[in-house]
Amino acid sequence: MHLIFLAPDFLGMPAIFFKVCHNDCKRAFCPSQVQYNTPEIAICPKFDNPLGISKKKPGMANKLCLFPAADAMKKPLISVIIPVFNRAGQVREAAESVLNQDFNNFELIVVDDGSTDSTAKDMEKYLAGFPRAKLVSTANCGVSAARNLGVSLACGKFVAFLDSDDLWLSQKLRAQKDFFAQNPSAAACQTQEIWIRNGRRVNPKNRHAKPDGEIFLPSLSLCLVSPSAVMIKKDAFLSLGGFDERLPACEDYDLWLRLGLKYKVFLLDKALVIKRGGHPDQLSAQPGLDCYRIASLINLLEYQNLNPQQRARARDVLLEKITVYAAGCEKRKKLDEAFFYRKVARRYSNEV
Repeated sequence: MHLIFLAPDFLGMPAIFFKVCHNDCKRAFCPSQVQYNTPEIAICPKFDNPLGISKKKPGMANKLCLFPAADAMKKPLISVIIPVFNRAGQVREAAESVLNQDFNNFELIVVDDGSTDSTAKDMEKYLAGFPRAKLVSTANCGVSAARNLGVSLACGKFVAFLDSDDLWLSQKLRAQKDFFAQNPSAAACQTQEIWIRNGRRVNPKNRHAKPDGEIFLPSLSLCLVSPSAVMIKKDAFLSLGGFDERLPACEDYDLWLRLGLKYKVFLLDKALVIKRGGHPDQLSAQPGLDCYRIASLINLLEYQNLNPQQRARARDVLLEKITVYAAGCEKRKKLDEAFFYRKVARRYSNEV
């Protein structure tokens, strides 16, 4: 069942919808149940507050477990955050690639997002021998909440994320540290990647080419920043409000668009990340993800201060994505859902 909820009112007008699945929400909506007003409204009481990185999940405070405290270590320059859910085998390899960096002024925070396998137990044992590493265990709230929690515990000036199924080459942190030392006004940078799919190396297509500097316009059609490749100043991350915890997928697409509106994202043209894909639990491989990109684009149009070029391009990409997604709904006989999205499209088509 899809759930629909809206962000708070904006200047007295009903705000945009999201279409998500969320375990914390007890009130379910689907397009056939929504009373369509102007525009579409379906308020979920769980999400009637603006997004804030300091927002607490119910019961989270008494479910944290830290191993071990690194009180004796000097304040790190970089905080590395690995969110993980049920990847006991892969996350150790990811952590090893961090701990094997040729630069050591960092802390490692592994956030176990309520795993039901041996992830927490195995990582507690493994990380116990590394003073600069800690494990945080919490209830399952999703990858966005896990990353945000890691940032809230981070002591470094810079934050670097690593997905639990990816790996870093040993020079990754040093290369980005050196970049920031030479470019102190920069807020974020990313590296190139080596792509592995089902154990075999594959080459990214031309459309996946990463931009250098201004990323907003090219990133509207597809995500061109990788969480595992980026390093960002913690203050800049916090100024964006963090990852949107209401999005169960495409949360990185959403954040990088908001990042690109405020800051440039520079590219280090070196492949220092091994991005592994093709496994069945990979979020980005799930079908129907464009509904979350649609929600993100509507949020941009409703809440962000876009210049005319940015707004026109965001609206065009939104209408393109709705056209494709609604057609897919109709093909699968989800007619109420298709009607819902086509009605949203008409609202934004009237701007042209």
